[in-house]
Amino acid sequence: MIKRHPEKPISIASSLLVLISLAGFAYAKRQTTDVPPFQYVAGTEDLAQGCSGKLEVLKDGLAFACPVGSVNVPFAAITLMQYRPDLSKQVLRMNIAWKVQPQIKRLRNSQYFAVLYTAQGAVHALVLKVEPMQMRPYLAEIELKSGKSVQVYRSYEELD
Repeated sequence: MIKRHPEKPISIASSLLVLISLAGFAYAKRQTTDVPPFQYVAGTEDLAQGCSGKLEVLKDGLAFACPVGSVNVPFAAITLMQYRPDLSKQVLRMNIAWKVQPQIKRLRNSQYFAVLYTAQGAVHALVLKVEPMQMRPYLAEIELKSGKSVQVYRSYEELD
């Protein structure tokens, strides 16, 4: 005959609750870390590939800043803005003097915000990797302040 010990089920249940709580705490901490949402993956600027930073939508333009430098793009200079899971053939076929070559893989949950603009008579590019949920609040604000549209390849809601 098996003797039942009422304190063991309680201690096992308590242990499970503690483990679940710790796992939840670790997940919440990971989610709230201040990791910059934008990553420089290609372009004509003197920034290191993979440099993570923040994008600001200013009154007159966009400003991307990461630890190794920053780029300011006036709205008046922008010729094309795209938000896609890759770079378009239109962009890849352009004569752009890339300092960081595009090596972009088409990924389901990642998207790329490409901004083409002219400066000093040349075409410049800024390509940032950003998750759809991070980009969502920027799209309307960029269009509103710039007066230009961001070409969205497909609905980013499908990619959530």
